[in-house]
Amino acid sequence: MATEALRQQVATKWQESFNRLNNNAPGITGLLNYSEAWAYAVKFLRPWDIRQPRVVEGHELDINVAKRAFNFVSQARRLPALLETFLEDLRRSFYLVENEINEYIAKYEAEQDVQYIWDLISRMMEWYMAWLPSSELALVIRSTYTLTFQTYLFAALPATFSIGFKNLCATLLCPPPDTNLCLTKDSTDELWKNVESLALLERYESVIASVGYEYIEQHVLETCAQKWEKPMLEVLRKWMSDEVVPWMLSVYARGAKDPQDAQRMLQGVGSRFDFHINKILCDLRCGFSADETSFALRIRATIRTKEIFDIIVDYPDSAGALQDLKDCLQRVDQRENLVKSLRKSNAKRLLHPGAMTKTILQQYVSIIKCLRIIDPPGVLLFKVADPIRRYLRERPDTIRCIVSNLVGDDENGDSIIDESEPIQPFQQPEVEDYLDPNWEPEPIDAGPEFRTNKPSDVLSTLVSIYDSKDLFVKELQVLLAQRLLAITKDNTEQVEKERRNIEILKIRFGEAALQVCEVMLRDMTDSKRIDGHVQSQKSSIVHPTIISRHFWPSLETSDMVMPGQFQKLQEEYSQEFNVFKPDKKLKWIPHLGTVNLHLELEDRILELDVPPLEAAFIELFSEKDTWLLDDLISAVGKVDRSAALKALATWIDHGVIKEDPENTFILLEHAEQSGGAAAARGTARLAEVVPDNPPMSAAQQQQAEQMRVYWKFIEGMLTNLGTLPIDRIQAMLRFAPGYNQSVEQLSLFMEAAKREGLVDVKDGMWKLRK
Repeated sequence: MATEALRQQVATKWQESFNRLNNNAPGITGLLNYSEAWAYAVKFLRPWDIRQPRVVEGHELDINVAKRAFNFVSQARRLPALLETFLEDLRRSFYLVENEINEYIAKYEAEQDVQYIWDLISRMMEWYMAWLPSSELALVIRSTYTLTFQTYLFAALPATFSIGFKNLCATLLCPPPDTNLCLTKDSTDELWKNVESLALLERYESVIASVGYEYIEQHVLETCAQKWEKPMLEVLRKWMSDEVVPWMLSVYARGAKDPQDAQRMLQGVGSRFDFHINKILCDLRCGFSADETSFALRIRATIRTKEIFDIIVDYPDSAGALQDLKDCLQRVDQRENLVKSLRKSNAKRLLHPGAMTKTILQQYVSIIKCLRIIDPPGVLLFKVADPIRRYLRERPDTIRCIVSNLVGDDENGDSIIDESEPIQPFQQPEVEDYLDPNWEPEPIDAGPEFRTNKPSDVLSTLVSIYDSKDLFVKELQVLLAQRLLAITKDNTEQVEKERRNIEILKIRFGEAALQVCEVMLRDMTDSKRIDGHVQSQKSSIVHPTIISRHFWPSLETSDMVMPGQFQKLQEEYSQEFNVFKPDKKLKWIPHLGTVNLHLELEDRILELDVPPLEAAFIELFSEKDTWLLDDLISAVGKVDRSAALKALATWIDHGVIKEDPENTFILLEHAEQSGGAAAARGTARLAEVVPDNPPMSAAQQQQAEQMRVYWKFIEGMLTNLGTLPIDRIQAMLRFAPGYNQSVEQLSLFMEAAKREGLVDVKDGMWKLRK
């Protein structure tokens, strides 16, 4: 049972509530008045069908009466209950709005006319304003109504509305010529005002922004694709200020009082749109992958290319696009994407067996120049260049190609090296000087080896592909020797040209590195002087190039012996040389050089320059007219059979000899008129087995010869330890006396050993071949 105190408390509370509702009036007069005020307030707030006149029980509602009723309810502290009743009525009546929404959406879906979306927004605004409580009444009811109406509205709008609203925004941004919309400033301002009042601006902000983004994307792709001559970023920004900003003003800054106020209101969205211009232009130039929902991706399906690779190929004509990329990358974080895109393009279009080494080097040089424009610190270049450098190290002719350009021995005149680049010593990787007041930390995306691989000029970058410049110096020696030995007559200008090249290369490599080249050039001068003295004592048609054996690169050895008059001429010249230089002795290298021949046959005379082996063979035919191939080879010493066939093919081409039958060669004193086809067949047969062997070993072959002294060490390792990787072999060879070769030089030697059948390699592991 309830206690007396509890009953007393309940009675007190009940009396207080009654007095508040009765407004302290006599009897229940106040209660009756409250009942009438409550009923009128509920009727005044109750949502109604705006398609019908608003009449309650045959009378129009009076705002003044409603104000008194609301005051009475408020004094009775019953506004929360009134608000709750109003919201429930709103929920029950909202089907009226939903029906009209569905009607307009159905018309839009049938005709795809954005006018229905425009009309729907205006109609929703009419419903909203019709049910909106007057501002003269309780403000809490008005604000709560707005939030509740918007909530029910968002729930009632179907997915089609989002599509239609996006199309409407696109039409307002870029009206098609055949649009039937009334696009006056007042009408569009009214539309966006309604959108904002209904909270659709906030609700569909991403949809509205996507319209601007896609419009920008389409314009960038249509106007900037494959156009690299001049920077386009500022042009795009001006286009946006002319075409997009007016639309942005109507959407985001309608209430601006002055240009400064409008600029402040557009600051955020304008910054996002400017960022998007930078991003799309950067995407286009670099060929990045876009979001699957992006409008740009659908366009790129037909016109997008990996522009960054082609931009680099087209450099310097594409300098404008490079400047755009530099500006864009400062605005958007796409550096890692650029690296991935360019590395992928390089792997697909450049680093494959079908590309010539010179082409790869030319593209690499262009990449160096272009990426230094985009990213002066060189971080992007460091990341992009790594696969190219590793691939070039594996190519056997990379060094020769670089060196050929250094000495101007380019066959087609298309040099890798820019002649305008200043001649300077090859730079070593930079060393950190932390005491330098201008020192700057490494970029945040720099790798751990960034500083140690950052030479500044192009040539230093190319040379740094290898661990040591010694390989380049040796190749320089080989190439210079080949060029000097290729001089067939008194060509002082050619020698002087080589001397000038060496003087330039001294600046790059240093005096000490090119001392051997100096000796070779001095030999050319001394050879001319010695030959002049010998000729003054006893005239001879032999003009040899006399070289210092210990200072010239190793030449291919041969057991060839010049027969007949050639041997006699060599012996006479050697005797005169020994008189002039009694402390020295000439050792002839008969397979090198050129012989000028004057051939007198019965019906014709031929005069031509040929290699010594060709001259030796034709000299033998002066002894007898018919020779077997084996007899010819025996008569000139020991020469390679394929080289002999190649030499004989030369005389078959000139119609001096013929092969009939196979391996039997006959001198033709009289030219055969009908033997052209047979000679061609014979020449073709001989050419099939004739390889083109250079007269001098390449630098890599010389290095392999020097490495042979360490073969026993390598053989012992592989015998005792089984299979080993190249870096393990290199580490163990460090303990061998006098070993100072790089891992690249060791790799070249191991490849040579593999070709000779000494070792096998699988998955980078080397083992002895059984």
